[in-house]
Amino acid sequence: MIAGSEPLGSAGIQADIKSVTACGGYAAGALTCIVNEDTREVKDIISIPVKMVEGQCRSFLGDVGADCIKTGMLYSSDVIHAVAQILNDFHSVPCVVDPVMVSTAGTRLLKEDAIECYKNELFAHATIITPNRREAEVLLGRPMNLSNMKGDLSALCVKGNAVIVKSIGENSGEGAAGSNADAGANASRGAIACASGGIACGVAAGSVCEGGILKDYFYDPATDRMRIFSKKYIKTNNRNGTGDTLASAIATYLARGFKLEDAVAYSEKFIQKAIAAGANYDFGSGFGGTQPFFRDVARYEREFAKYASGK
Repeated sequence: MIAGSEPLGSAGIQADIKSVTACGGYAAGALTCIVNEDTREVKDIISIPVKMVEGQCRSFLGDVGADCIKTGMLYSSDVIHAVAQILNDFHSVPCVVDPVMVSTAGTRLLKEDAIECYKNELFAHATIITPNRREAEVLLGRPMNLSNMKGDLSALCVKGNAVIVKSIGENSGEGAAGSNADAGANASRGAIACASGGIACGVAAGSVCEGGILKDYFYDPATDRMRIFSKKYIKTNNRNGTGDTLASAIATYLARGFKLEDAVAYSEKFIQKAIAAGANYDFGSGFGGTQPFFRDVARYEREFAKYASGK
């Protein structure tokens, strides 16, 4: 993972590590920045020196190696330049690029000059990209056209990558809260190297909310196939880090040897269950996180019940 760090444990490299672990991979990480935020707002961002970011990546990849690389919050053009060179040097490793630009609360998480660097330098190395709707529109330079989603998705894949665009609210113009709603205060969505592997391009395709249903759109230019993932809308504020969690799940399934579309499909089921499991948690006054370890919740509860009963 190549990403930023935040104190809540619900987004950034913290969310990446949890997602990778829950999906059966081994997570290692290189920090790009440190974000100071609470559940309501991003308060400050401090960049890690570029040489340190590059050094962390090369230390792990040169010694241990990776089956997939996932990038999150890169923040500046200098970091993107360095990461692009690393991806070029390790071009045989599949890569999931999560173009972190905007938090759930609307805070800009990328310097202006870095947007073109993403498009011109990073996407060519990506197996799939996973923007939310707002990020996809920044990349396109215009609003998405819901009547021609395949055309918009194709425009996001000009470098050969696949894309999945998440949670587009049809009437609101914003990603709807719920199922694959994009990461809340995704302040530190970051890049991570996962253990297991493959490469493709996907943008978290915009979900359309109709009668309580959200849709994520996936497109792979290699097959010219678009697939729509529909799921029930989940009403909750606990959606911080959902973009990180989904992208890291995709990276993990790719690392484990799943084909791209299958990796996306398994990750869609995973994020929906993670959001549902964490929907009712009381976590601050703003955007809380998901529960990626939903498979283990029943075991935790049985363990405590046994302890409480004195057996």
